[in-house]
Amino acid sequence: MGCKMFGLLFWVSSMLCLACFARGFTPADNYLIDCGSPTNTTVGDRVFMADNLDSKLLSATQSVIGNTSRAAITSSDDSPLYQTARIFTGVSKYTFSISRRGRHWIRLYFYPFAFGNYNMSLAKFDISTENHVLLSSFSVQTPVMKEFSVNVTINSLAITFSPSKDSFAFINALEVVSVPDELIPDAAGSVKSSVGFQGLTLQALETVFRVNMGGPTVSFENDTLWRTWVPDQRFLVEKNLAVSVSNIRAVKFVEGGATPDIAPNTVYGTCMRMNSANDPSSNFNVTWEFDVDPGFRYLIRFHFCDIVSNALNELYFNVFIDSLMVVRDLDLSTYLVNVLAAAYYMDYVTELASSNKLRVSVGPSNLHGTDPNAILNGLEIMKMNNSDGSLTGSATVVTSGSSSKNNVGAIVGASIGVASGVLLAGVILIVCRKRSRRSPQGQSKTWMPFSINGGTSQTMGSKYSKGTTASLNSNASYHIPFLAVQEATNNFDESWVIGIGGFGKVYKGELNDGTKVAVKRGNPQSQQGLAEFQTEIEMLSQFRHRHLVSLIGYCEEKNEMILIYEYMENGTLKSHLYGSGHPSLSWKQRLEICIGAARGLHYLHTGYAKAVIHRDVKSANILLDENFMAKVADFGLSKTGPELDQTHVSTAVKGSFGYLDPEYFRRQQLTEKSDVYSFGVVLFEVLCARPVIDPTLPREMVNLAEWAMKWQKRGQLEQIIDPNLKGTIRPDSLRKFGETAEKCLADFGIDRPSMGDVLWNLEYALQLQEAVVRGDPEENSTNMICELSPQINNVGLLDHTVSSAQFEASSVNDLSGVSMSKVFSQLVKSEGR
Repeated sequence: MGCKMFGLLFWVSSMLCLACFARGFTPADNYLIDCGSPTNTTVGDRVFMADNLDSKLLSATQSVIGNTSRAAITSSDDSPLYQTARIFTGVSKYTFSISRRGRHWIRLYFYPFAFGNYNMSLAKFDISTENHVLLSSFSVQTPVMKEFSVNVTINSLAITFSPSKDSFAFINALEVVSVPDELIPDAAGSVKSSVGFQGLTLQALETVFRVNMGGPTVSFENDTLWRTWVPDQRFLVEKNLAVSVSNIRAVKFVEGGATPDIAPNTVYGTCMRMNSANDPSSNFNVTWEFDVDPGFRYLIRFHFCDIVSNALNELYFNVFIDSLMVVRDLDLSTYLVNVLAAAYYMDYVTELASSNKLRVSVGPSNLHGTDPNAILNGLEIMKMNNSDGSLTGSATVVTSGSSSKNNVGAIVGASIGVASGVLLAGVILIVCRKRSRRSPQGQSKTWMPFSINGGTSQTMGSKYSKGTTASLNSNASYHIPFLAVQEATNNFDESWVIGIGGFGKVYKGELNDGTKVAVKRGNPQSQQGLAEFQTEIEMLSQFRHRHLVSLIGYCEEKNEMILIYEYMENGTLKSHLYGSGHPSLSWKQRLEICIGAARGLHYLHTGYAKAVIHRDVKSANILLDENFMAKVADFGLSKTGPELDQTHVSTAVKGSFGYLDPEYFRRQQLTEKSDVYSFGVVLFEVLCARPVIDPTLPREMVNLAEWAMKWQKRGQLEQIIDPNLKGTIRPDSLRKFGETAEKCLADFGIDRPSMGDVLWNLEYALQLQEAVVRGDPEENSTNMICELSPQINNVGLLDHTVSSAQFEASSVNDLSGVSMSKVFSQLVKSEGR
């Protein structure tokens, strides 16, 4: 089923989804404690329990109940919780029984009033759980709520209060509440790495900022998870560069996107957008700046909803964290399967912060023909625990219980009060300074030195290395000097350009020894280019296969990142199918090209201990040499597959629209079967010789996969094939080819064949095309993908046949050029059945 069909299904299911969302989240554990109160306290629709009524929760060395008059409490939605406090003069703890393990919120409320001999603004204390230090040497002068989330792996959670020497601790109210499983996934994007960040499940998090862009405060009463979202005005760096937009009614929650538990529609329904005033020459970013603690990583969650466009594919923009571009040319409609104003979010993890300032920006895309615009609807910044399990540090934090009408306040926490903390901070600063020397500040960090295969990273002649050049240790044999590349391409002659992609331009070239090459020159403005450069070298320096394009070398001198490949005389498969005026390929040629590409992908999936998933299988990435032999190219998005004890890799969705596996898109879980789906789209593209997405066609024909699947299921695939193939395809060959493509496009990956099975069936389709198979008992059946597999057990009965193990070996280690047709010429003989 194609991506467009999923868009239609989202509309059909929207009412059911909204009905489900309306019920909200019911936490399995829901402890609400009004500390020191003699009676229960109601706040909104929630009841906070008096802690003195249940002594099982509290284990205190010594505690005092403090209280103040309501008149002393300034106006606040949470003011009832601040009338009493529990004061601890010794180490004390609350212990909660946990009915469902997993992530839980811990919300701590503080209001430092004076009671008797206790002036709470002078208190200094630590708060910790079994595995994490939440606050250290903490003191507070104004009302504040601190929110943490921790992963509870046992059947209880203890929160311990430890007064500093000659001081005491206090708490006005606290919450321990279950968090929805899907709220914090295990994986996120990484600001500086293409492989992303794994392991968020194990992290303790502190909510530092939760911001509603372009809108007012969203109180906890209007959030399904009782969160408060503050306005963004005080964080905007240049307020005149942005204008607010509100269109809450337009917001849609669809499958694959955000839910109201991720953020409410009042957040997604407002945004800040570029104040470009319809000026097509506008070129600036809208930026927000936040105070953070150095020495910690941060989880940044962007909330997006295109409430400003009138139609799909109008809005393209870039997203930055500090000076690093994390998303280029973001088109929200492609992420959410052609649904306008659908809520969506993206997570990114930063490196260790070396500054006490963090900036987030959105800005216009450089895509030709797009209007300059950019939006941001909401933002969350969460501090991640350090290697010691601690979240402690001094920072300015957003509060939800201040004396202002907007429930916004800020405090400056005390600095770390122990020598070990100072020592740790010193070590962190040294590390950060060393890193900063590798990448001088003040400029874009698009080009960064990196290490391949565990090798030591050296200065690479990047735009920051002042001309010093050295090659990567582990791939030194692939290094080609810039002067040689310049000479090979006639100084990058524009008339020698043979292609343009997201990484940059591709030039035809010839080395001194006469070797023809394709030279891919990176665009220094492309953050994606850095990831592609690293991944291509990592992958292609390991692989050698006759159906994978070979990497000849790379160059990283003189501000450049250049990749040099073997030259493929006949260009892309796509160019021979439509749009380029090349002579039409015969059916046999097309089958052989598909078989070659399938062999290359099968090798990626099975040739090493861990599978390599291409992630961008499409006709433009299948290249043809002078003999029209197919080779898979462009490994910039490739990713190593799951471990042996895992079923998938959780990762941000990447790929090309029209080829993208809808299951991968929905679940952000990547397997080899995602490549199989994309290859199925290529098979129909080869058969029909038309683009996979063509908006100029009638609606039912726009998406090739959806359209072709309808004809395939009717048994009338011959009605839509390339007119140049009419009358040239044997019915059995077409039937087998169509069945193979259909299986590849199964809705669920588990129902799709492996690339090995696809390869077998394409070889069979070729044999059926070249000769009628006599006595085939299933000649007229609609047999399924793996029908040939049981025949393997009988292959050994024949003389001069190839065993299944030999077949596998020849497929995986296909360096010799042995044709698989010899295998199938034996398998399809009637006497071998």
